[in-house]
Amino acid sequence: MPKINFKKKNIKKDGQMKDNGKRKRRFARLRGMRDVLPDEYKYWNLVLCKAAKLAETYSFNRIDIPVLEQMDLYERSSGKTSDIVTKEMFSFVDKSGDRIALRPEATPGMVRSYIEHGMFNLPQPVKLFLLGPLFRHEKPQSGRYRQHNQFDLEIFGESNPAADAQLILIAYNFFRELQIEVQIQINSIGCEECREEYCRQLVEFYKERGKRAKLCNDCKKRLAKNPLRLLDCKEAPCIELKAEAPQIVDSLCDNCRNHFIKVLEYLDELDVAYNLDPHLVRGLDYYNKTVFEIFPLNSEDQGRQISLGGGGRYDGLVEQMGGRPTPACGFGIGIERAVSQVKEKNIPIKENNKADIFLAQLGEQARQKAMVLFEELRRAGFQIREAFTKDSLRSQLEIANRMGVKFSLILGQKEIMDKTILIRDMESGIQEVVDCKKLILEIEKRLNNGK
Repeated sequence: MPKINFKKKNIKKDGQMKDNGKRKRRFARLRGMRDVLPDEYKYWNLVLCKAAKLAETYSFNRIDIPVLEQMDLYERSSGKTSDIVTKEMFSFVDKSGDRIALRPEATPGMVRSYIEHGMFNLPQPVKLFLLGPLFRHEKPQSGRYRQHNQFDLEIFGESNPAADAQLILIAYNFFRELQIEVQIQINSIGCEECREEYCRQLVEFYKERGKRAKLCNDCKKRLAKNPLRLLDCKEAPCIELKAEAPQIVDSLCDNCRNHFIKVLEYLDELDVAYNLDPHLVRGLDYYNKTVFEIFPLNSEDQGRQISLGGGGRYDGLVEQMGGRPTPACGFGIGIERAVSQVKEKNIPIKENNKADIFLAQLGEQARQKAMVLFEELRRAGFQIREAFTKDSLRSQLEIANRMGVKFSLILGQKEIMDKTILIRDMESGIQEVVDCKKLILEIEKRLNNGK
């Protein structure tokens, strides 16, 4: 028989085990990622349920799309010079040699799905919404994570300015129903013809003596490649210069001007408050005409305030992505930022899953019967809790107290033999014996009477 050496394991006082004198590495979440723990999920449930229900009331249909797409999808849609593509996208080459990206935004994938599944053959407009994660390799800070979730709505096949106004109304109502006060910044960036003339004026403005030197390094490059992006920069010197820059509304053609006026008229009629921001452009190349962003109310410096969401019109994107010419518009709202606002405002959360009943047991046979009874009561629609792994009745009732239940059901050996069960009022401590056959009726009566 071979000799077996039993090595004594080195266990530290704190319970961490050492292997050959080396502490095993603990894993931590990646930088910019976060865990949503149970105590916080009540806020998430509120926001996610509000988003889904609101979208459905406006006749939007839910859709899910992959988080992985071809990298070309975002280069063609968002723009090769956009910050998303050049700085923020998580991308890699897979084993087949294909360039893949984790989706940094929802709209391009929604457009791809609209085209790929022939949704242009459906009655137009097609109204879709998505709730899901996005990924951006940004510098982590408060309210900004490398994986974040978004509430995204898109309307395909509608050019009427009423669609723009309805999207803004939905975003406004979303926050209002969460009791979050917001301000909406809105602008029109016109069509390609409008922007061509405006970009010429913009370049002339920034080339005036001393102004170009004040720009950040990125904006100096943007001035030659995509001057409109200068207006989206968040660096302090660039924000100061932007305040003096020409306004694009002065360069709008008649069609774009009339479209924008109609959007504002609809918002006025709907009593949706907004602020005109003549330098708002959004950070993506596919937008045209209406663009908007949403900020918490009383956030004075939008240049540095993290927005809660935004969107706009993108009439050329579907055709640019290989589909038929299709007018479209949409918006996205950050779920984490909405949740943060709900928590910051101390908005009361109604806990829909709060239990009314706790089922306690004494002894192995009672545990088995209690597990069967638990399923019967659960199927009957009662919010019921248990601690089947506990043996002590005292410890079980302490758990029931912490949960704040109204009644506890106690099942022991005697109750099994008598085919009865004890009902304990957790407030008064009074216990009554009830026939098991009448248990459901008795529970309903007590809950309905508030006993």
